[in-house]
Amino acid sequence: MNNFKKLNTIIAVLDIENIDTDQIIGSDHLKITNKIGLGEHLFSDWRYLANGKDNLDFVLNKSATKNARVLVAGDNFGCGSSREHAPWALLDFGIEVVISSSIADIFSNNSIKNGLLPIQVSKEEHQFLLSKNAKPIEINLTDQRIICDGKEMTFLIEPFAKHCLLNGIDQLDFLVSHLPKIQSYEKEKNMQELAHEI
Repeated sequence: MNNFKKLNTIIAVLDIENIDTDQIIGSDHLKITNKIGLGEHLFSDWRYLANGKDNLDFVLNKSATKNARVLVAGDNFGCGSSREHAPWALLDFGIEVVISSSIADIFSNNSIKNGLLPIQVSKEEHQFLLSKNAKPIEINLTDQRIICDGKEMTFLIEPFAKHCLLNGIDQLDFLVSHLPKIQSYEKEKNMQELAHEI
């Protein structure tokens, strides 16, 4: 997992509310355990026409936004079933940040565990960003700051989630980094229990 500190890119706006995880990545791709290549199937019902060709009207297929690494989506993004494949597909496509006025809790947790930054902003800030398709944006996780088109915004993030994203680690990596302390604690505890029994 890559560490995340600051990102300068452009915005791709997908102004659709209640985008669920099945729309992000279809259930027919859930048997895949390899994250590489999942980006090809991201939003496949919208990105591709019935004949399999690219839908050139879809925001992530347009030349101005196809390389965007920030997706500003409609309210209640990532709702529906829990599937890690959703953030996997977004990351594999190149999206590193999702911004909305509301992001489903399970999707948000899965995203953080995989290195995708979910940001919730106010309704007013959300409306501002929805009007900025293809505009430059800066995301600074260290300062928890967004800068776009002359406007500066701040966002909240749980401290442990921020620590993990800044250092490119997940919960298991964090535990493993404290393994010597855990082993020392267990050894001392076992010795105390043994002394008590004697």
